[in-house]
Amino acid sequence: MNVPHRVLLPLLAALGLAAAPPASAETVLRAAMHSDLKIIDPIWTTALISAHHGYLVYDTLFSLDETLQVRPQMVDKWEISPDKLTYTFTLRDGLEWHDGTPVTGADCVASIRRWGARDSTGQTLMSFIAELTAPDAKTIKMVLSEPFGLVIDMLGKTGGNVAFMMPKRVAETDPNKQITDATGSGPFIFKKDEWKAGEKAVYVKNPKYRPRNEPPSGFSGGKVAKVDRIEWIWIADTQTQVNALLNGEIDLIEAMPYDLLPLVEKDKNIKVQVIDKAGRQYVMRFNTLLKPFDNAKVRQAAVYALKQKPFLEANVGDARFYRECKSLFPCGLPLESSKGWEDRLNGDTAKAAQLLKEAGYDGTPIVMLHQTDLVNHNSLAPVAKPQLEAAGFKVDMQSMDWQTLVSRRTKKEPPAQGGWHLFFTSTGALSVPDPVSNFFFNASCDKSMFGWPCDGEIEKLRAAYARETDPDKRREIAQASQARALEYPTYVQLGQFTVPTALRSNVTGLLTAPAITFWNLEKK
Repeated sequence: MNVPHRVLLPLLAALGLAAAPPASAETVLRAAMHSDLKIIDPIWTTALISAHHGYLVYDTLFSLDETLQVRPQMVDKWEISPDKLTYTFTLRDGLEWHDGTPVTGADCVASIRRWGARDSTGQTLMSFIAELTAPDAKTIKMVLSEPFGLVIDMLGKTGGNVAFMMPKRVAETDPNKQITDATGSGPFIFKKDEWKAGEKAVYVKNPKYRPRNEPPSGFSGGKVAKVDRIEWIWIADTQTQVNALLNGEIDLIEAMPYDLLPLVEKDKNIKVQVIDKAGRQYVMRFNTLLKPFDNAKVRQAAVYALKQKPFLEANVGDARFYRECKSLFPCGLPLESSKGWEDRLNGDTAKAAQLLKEAGYDGTPIVMLHQTDLVNHNSLAPVAKPQLEAAGFKVDMQSMDWQTLVSRRTKKEPPAQGGWHLFFTSTGALSVPDPVSNFFFNASCDKSMFGWPCDGEIEKLRAAYARETDPDKRREIAQASQARALEYPTYVQLGQFTVPTALRSNVTGLLTAPAITFWNLEKK
């Protein structure tokens, strides 16, 4: 008698003679990220790794799709009053925090307020809001003091601090203090009990998450979790990262080292994909509170002294992935313009030295923070140091890991007490596309990000841009902003680049988006 295996195997297992078919195995996706995760508050910091964490754990009222259009996410429907002063948002059904409690309008109001206290764009939006309330559990009401056409764009923007929604009890945390509770409503749950900074961060599928009933697109649409567990494995050494990918020990490298691309490009089990087409901009940030960079002429000298291409060659190297771009608002975006910048960023040490002399620079050592563990960024400070020294700056380069730098850059004290003069980073091009969104350009004194520039003229231009609705006039304001940045630099743009992501061929569904997404990823 022939007994089917589906009948025979369970019988043999019951008799102890054979193993029963295994239950469906948990799908685990292991990724090597560009940085270790040490800060889990994406509102307190602008660090990209914390934003990645945020997109897994939290959700947003609106989000950008792959064509960079703003779409509703947590919002079901919204309406604007005829006088364009009142916005009413209705949350969609089924939204629930990871602890099982429903998402309410009051939660979102508190979240908007906390985000609006930290984010450059949020600060602008809050300056137009006369009233922000939750009339009932599913409604958010926003009353403006005057018409302002960027409300939806600002709530749905990416980069800087994203407007992630949090429970009211968490969102009421002082904006200047880090949260420790990572309860969200997103497609994945953060396993804080398994988080080991310097080793790994773990996320598991949220079984109660109700995705939108539409295809995923960028950060918008149906966020369907197709793996049970995500492990961010911190591997500091890039060669070890690549070996782990080639051997199948990890499934994905978020920021593939350019110099090791040939190793993976010839392996048929690996594919390489650029997910953020707009790319990123390298940045050198001044601390305008401390001498000598409290003097705008000294900052101008640094802009003259630096040249972009050496930064791009040292940190990227592969010309397929970089471009020189002097425009304050990134190349490839609507406000691209290099007008006024033709003689800057050319490595003009003579002009830089002249400005230093005029400014009365006294040889104060510049404390330059150098991150040593951030893929594709490690050589920014070492390239800048000799360029600045050639112009007459004295530079004290201090090396540390990126997350230590992220904490240190918040300090306003002098270098002898843990402060700093310069640090380097990069930002998504879509995070700095205009005077309002560009948080490095924000010059609102203590409300601006680390470096704390304070300039009334810049703030007038940002406010004018926010109020203007005519595209041509907006462009004029953007060009005036770039001209003001020549006189009052808040940072230096050091060129643009795109980041290749490498993943094993059995992993599919990686979306085109301004940054990596983990929903829709499937591992076979």
